[in-house]
Amino acid sequence: MKILDSSFYQRANILQISQELLGKYLFTEIDGEITGGKVVETEAYAHQGDRATEMHLNRRNTRTDVMYQAGGVAYVYTVYRIHRMFNIITNQEDKPDAVLIRAIKPTKGTELMKQRRGIDDEKRLTAGPGMLTQALGISTDHYGILLTTGETIWLEDHGEEVEKGNIIASPRVGIDYAGEDAQLPWRFRIKNNSWVSKVR
Repeated sequence: MKILDSSFYQRANILQISQELLGKYLFTEIDGEITGGKVVETEAYAHQGDRATEMHLNRRNTRTDVMYQAGGVAYVYTVYRIHRMFNIITNQEDKPDAVLIRAIKPTKGTELMKQRRGIDDEKRLTAGPGMLTQALGISTDHYGILLTTGETIWLEDHGEEVEKGNIIASPRVGIDYAGEDAQLPWRFRIKNNSWVSKVR
């Protein structure tokens, strides 16, 4: 087991990082309780040439300020006033790329995740970015925290490499406003697993 360090996140190739995060393990420790699991679905967002993110217009504001930090920090925001989205900032300072973690396969703290979600169906616990953050206890309070310390939120490498042939690439979800860029195949998921979010 190895905690992913800044050298993993601060590379320039957002598509490579998004795919290499598949098979890594995401954990949280909230109030002394550890929950987490295997990353099975991600989405890439680039600061250049990608109209799915406001970063391509260089619109820096209070909500997006953390994206301009060097990779390895959390970007958590709310959509529809309900769902929290957990993103990992990548690349170097002032090059705001990000990976949205869309789904994990629960491996630790499953009963606590069920309590947080209020459901018993293990396959639905973390099968979507809003479900995932609720199950893991991730909130906007975690905006900007370092992911490399092994505390609160972190990712581990357990030596489980996902081969290219076992990765499905498809368009991202819910970004029709991005025009042609909505069709970029920048959503990545592990083939033949039951824990990914809904396939459109």
